[in-house]
Amino acid sequence: MLKIGIILGSTRPGRNGEAVAKWVHEIAKKRTDAQFELVDIKDYNLPLLDEPIPPSRGQYSMPHTKIWAEKIGSFDGYVFVTPEYNHGISGALKNAIDFLFREWNNKAAGFVSYGGAGGVRAVEHLRLVLAEVQMATVRNQVMLSLLTDFENFSVFKPAAQQEKSVNGVFDQVIAWSGALKALRAN
Repeated sequence: MLKIGIILGSTRPGRNGEAVAKWVHEIAKKRTDAQFELVDIKDYNLPLLDEPIPPSRGQYSMPHTKIWAEKIGSFDGYVFVTPEYNHGISGALKNAIDFLFREWNNKAAGFVSYGGAGGVRAVEHLRLVLAEVQMATVRNQVMLSLLTDFENFSVFKPAAQQEKSVNGVFDQVIAWSGALKALRAN
């Protein structure tokens, strides 16, 4: 069975992403077509990239990198829960991606974003970053507005149709993750 990681891409105290990621994970747990795990980058305490050798070489020397690589390498695909900060992804998420290379290769990624404009610019940024680590991104995405899916910009109350959108992302990520499995076997 395919294993999909739901990556929480914010480490900010008081972050909205924690409620969003837990909601996405609850939706995932209703499915039987893959296994799902919530991965909070905050739990890995990654410093700014401190590996002396480029990640594309796969020669990790730091214990925190080895732990992160083992976790990320265990998945067939990902759904990134990302805020939009200044028209892009959080620095913490970019740093977490930059730590690794092969662990991301030939896997599928989908997106659940949130922000004033639904996080769409963060997803566009993330698509470019993930292309460089050889990930395939799916078309479907969930865009949560701080205006309509949050009360007072902080209490998460998603519109009813958003659950259908999350399942649409999962449908594509699971299909693409399965299709890319042959490439990962090489």
